[in-house]
Amino acid sequence: KQFKIATMALRHLASKTRAFSQSNNLVVSLTKRSFSADAVVKSENRTFSVKDVTISLNIVDPSGARRQVPGLIGKSIYETCQMHNIDLGPVSVGGAVEEIRSDTWTEPLYGEGPTAGYDHVLLNGNGTETAKPMTHVEANMLDHYWDEDEIFPESRLASQVLLTKQMDGMIVYVPDRLVDDIP
Repeated sequence: KQFKIATMALRHLASKTRAFSQSNNLVVSLTKRSFSADAVVKSENRTFSVKDVTISLNIVDPSGARRQVPGLIGKSIYETCQMHNIDLGPVSVGGAVEEIRSDTWTEPLYGEGPTAGYDHVLLNGNGTETAKPMTHVEANMLDHYWDEDEIFPESRLASQVLLTKQMDGMIVYVPDRLVDDIP
């Protein structure tokens, strides 16, 4: 499993490095190593590593058990939990509803957004303020699937929160799941 995470992180890092080096006319070389967590990509100005695209999340399940898992920057909390066999329930996500481009301009993208609200989580700690604001569709899904006393200001859908570097060490609380297996 660690090999899979390291491989995904290196591919993500390599794509970022190529884009960075092309935009800044840098000569980039990959250090000859096996795919491991400490693999390094070197450039003239900077040394890149898997740690540059990986953060640590603390997942707390309904029983109170804590689990620290690595996550890739740019992936959603749901994808990270799925990679580590943490069950958040089913998810159904359409395209993005809108993208905030500046303080004065929000571009409508005409996607349907989340279409289920089973993947409810509570965010606390590092980087929670760096998550994109909740869309009206996400708020509607939370209201539709969860009772009023189960929704808090920290409530989000795990499929809608993309990981950022500032979220390293963030705590993600997973509430009791809704029953989703009734035929």
